Amino acid sequence: MDELAKLSPTAWMLIAGAAVLGFGVSFGWRWYRRYRARKALRTAITAGSADHIANCLVPDGMGGGFHIDFLLLTAQGVVVIDLRDIRGNIFGGDQMAEWTVMDGAHRFTFTNPQSTLYDRIAAVKAVAGDAPVEGRIVFTRRGQFPKGLPKWTLMLDALRSEFPATEQESAVGAAQRFGEHWGRLKSAVKPSYMVDMR
Repeated sequence: MDELAKLSPTAWMLIAGAAVLGFGVSFGWRWYRRYRARKALRTAITAGSADHIANCLVPDGMGGGFHIDFLLLTAQGVVVIDLRDIRGNIFGGDQMAEWTVMDGAHRFTFTNPQSTLYDRIAAVKAVAGDAPVEGRIVFTRRGQFPKGLPKWTLMLDALRSEFPATEQESAVGAAQRFGEHWGRLKSAVKPSYMVDMR
């Protein structure tokens, strides 16, 4: 303790600077890792689309809006993506009001997301007009469905096979076929700042 009391103010400043630098590097590295993970996730979701909109509010026709994680323009039309980043074994079904998650000793439930997906699809259809609109609830690799996937539910790895990557001519075709509808949709949506992936 006497040794510390004998340190000069310069030594204390160097110690404090080293501590701040160490904290800054640690914080910066964690931020960078999260940034890269979010960027990789976004790329995995949007890779098969000709265009996309992320984190938007689609008008609900009553003065409010529905948050949508991703809207994709694909060769098949517009796809509404409800993204879920839930870790553990997920047990859900079409007729169940709540789905259950078991993650080790932790257990919790969440409301069946299918009905809100239908509402989001209807809101997008109301704006997009005649363009085909589909929706999927997409779960990241941290979760798994040991008893099988409910309707309109996909794991992230299956998204590309369900909506294959558009080749250049397909992307041009999608833009030509659905361009007017997609433009109307892009004009109608607003940014949403709810980015929690539930």
